[in-house]
Amino acid sequence: MRAFLDNLRLALGTFLGNPLRSLLTLLGIVIGVATVITMMGLIEGLRIKVNNDMGRMGAHTFQVTKWPAGGFGRINWAKYAKRQDFEMPDSRAIEESCPSVGTVVPTDDEGGQKLSTPSSETRPSVRVFGTPANYPVVSGVSVQAGRYFNEVEALDGRHVVLLGTDVSDALFPGMNPVGHEVRIKGRPFRVIGLLQKRGSMLGMFSMDNQVMIPLRAFHQLYGKARSLDISVQAKDPDLFKKAQDEVSALMRRRRDVPANMPNDFEIHTNESVTASFNQLSNVITIAGVGVCLLSLVVGGIGILNIMLVSVMERTREIGVRKALGARKRRILGQFATEAILLALMGGAIGVGMGFGLVFLGNWMLGFPMHVPPWVVGLALFMSCGVGLLFGIYPAAQAAKLDPVEAMRAD
Repeated sequence: MRAFLDNLRLALGTFLGNPLRSLLTLLGIVIGVATVITMMGLIEGLRIKVNNDMGRMGAHTFQVTKWPAGGFGRINWAKYAKRQDFEMPDSRAIEESCPSVGTVVPTDDEGGQKLSTPSSETRPSVRVFGTPANYPVVSGVSVQAGRYFNEVEALDGRHVVLLGTDVSDALFPGMNPVGHEVRIKGRPFRVIGLLQKRGSMLGMFSMDNQVMIPLRAFHQLYGKARSLDISVQAKDPDLFKKAQDEVSALMRRRRDVPANMPNDFEIHTNESVTASFNQLSNVITIAGVGVCLLSLVVGGIGILNIMLVSVMERTREIGVRKALGARKRRILGQFATEAILLALMGGAIGVGMGFGLVFLGNWMLGFPMHVPPWVVGLALFMSCGVGLLFGIYPAAQAAKLDPVEAMRAD
């Protein structure tokens, strides 16, 4: 223990004697560790966000659609576009033929839309949803002011609309929009409600930059030659899996899917969307660790170089110590400790920079970044490993020096 403390004291003295050289040597390790801390904070924040967003969706609800979940990763969209569309008869068939199903809600949507008033307009980024009157049951949507449209308005296709808070702020800043008129594709719609603020979905797009109109009115604007998304809520949480099986079997019959072929449709649950995101996040995690390892290798080469220079500069000191009785393992331990401590300092600085970037992400972007404790431990452990790996050769060279020859060195 005493020998270790002596080595630690000598190492600190060496760093304090050459602070600029030591810091420049650490740059690769600092960048690598800061990168992995920031990326892991981003990914973990996204995971938390996904779980929270999925928790806001309707209870024991799943969705039947022709498209894959989430859109994460590389997807052959042309393949899915060839699938048969879902239409209103499919929705009615689920409601009538599946005993475990409680509520069925067909919806459609169109992104990249612009809403306007005589004095202002939104950017062409608003998503317009066409829904029945019972959409809040399966979506977790709630109304902040005004009301949702009723069954009569939905069946008649009345031109009524509920605005998300982002749309309301753009068109009616500082005002209650209820009772005012907006235009969608040049058609007038009366605002009957303001949706409760929901934030971003999966940390990627705003759930408040959208509006809700009756499904029949939606089809009047955008046509019926489209595929519906059908949200299905089981009668009871215990019947959730059974309801999925019933809907899947019914859709296979209606779409004439052979028994030996996979579904030509998708059933999405909160778990399936989360799993799809986790698959993508794992790829990002591996890429982040790869970047970190590359930076650590660069930092390790810097440590190897500086330790070899240090051995050359301190040849006489090594000779004196060996002449006074210092053994090879003591010299080896001294220089190995210096290399490990140098790498550990770089890791600590990188952790601090990473947390600083995470804080800036939370503060400036409002993004929920979070760094798990195991990531900090892994980053510091990897730093120490690099220091030991690249410091052992210079340490061994120092330990092998002949004391007589070393003391003759200039």
